[in-house]
Amino acid sequence: MSWTCLTLHTDRDHAELWSDALSAQGALAVTLSSQATGTEEVPVFGEPGCPEMALWPHCQIEVLLPIEWDATSWLEQVSTSLAQTIPPHHSEVVADQDWVRLTQNQFDPIPAAPGLWIVPTWHEPPDPSALNLRLDPGQAFGTGSHPTTRLCLEWLTAHPPRMQRVLDYGCGSGILTIAAALLGASYPVGVDIDPIAVQTARDNATLNGVSASFYEPDSFPDCPPFDGLIANILTNPLVVLAPLLLNQLKAGGWLTLSGILSSQVERVQHAYAPDCLLSITGEREGWVCLGGVKQVY
Repeated sequence: MSWTCLTLHTDRDHAELWSDALSAQGALAVTLSSQATGTEEVPVFGEPGCPEMALWPHCQIEVLLPIEWDATSWLEQVSTSLAQTIPPHHSEVVADQDWVRLTQNQFDPIPAAPGLWIVPTWHEPPDPSALNLRLDPGQAFGTGSHPTTRLCLEWLTAHPPRMQRVLDYGCGSGILTIAAALLGASYPVGVDIDPIAVQTARDNATLNGVSASFYEPDSFPDCPPFDGLIANILTNPLVVLAPLLLNQLKAGGWLTLSGILSSQVERVQHAYAPDCLLSITGEREGWVCLGGVKQVY
């Protein structure tokens, strides 16, 4: 099956207006991006040092339409509804793709930490002698390629949680929970607010032949505090969740946190002090991993 793809070039002052109107007029999909996409000039949203802005100065809008539609007439109708001149644009016919296969081709085995590989289920392990974590991310967040995941995995492999009870809060596809299990954790548990992530994590645990439990927060059972806790989320939830996470950790237990930009370290440290004094245990591409031990009083 084929589709018509319209690409419009506009500025930030008109981009949202046009995007909303195109969607309202029945476009199958509307994607907004920078005209610098594909060049060295495009800023990545959220990257360290990137200035905050509502939209890029120069935008392109990609619109997907059924092939049988008269794209020119349709675009004129949208223009009339807005009382705006049609911006510079072009169209092309695009063929439908096997998006699952395309995604798989873009996801290769990852040497995530010394002696640990993350291997998609459709690949054979590059190093059978290594610890190979098999993964099918499905619709859940987490493929193991992000710097913060790598930082957490590097910490875990350097400090194997053998015979420890470990909580992974914000587990996504279950990578860190399963890694803890493969590294010897006796009771690995993952928690995530996304029910799809919870099910994906359970499926991935089964793929790896490990015993691990996964819950949504509301169904997370009462249990004794954990020996160790790892949370790879973002700074704001880490700060908000500080009392809850500290409560789940036993005195003398270890805490590892990531999803933190280097500019946000002090804010997170302040949220967990004085119960847990955090220090930087790793840094990668502007992201840091913090670790510490809960105080014994």
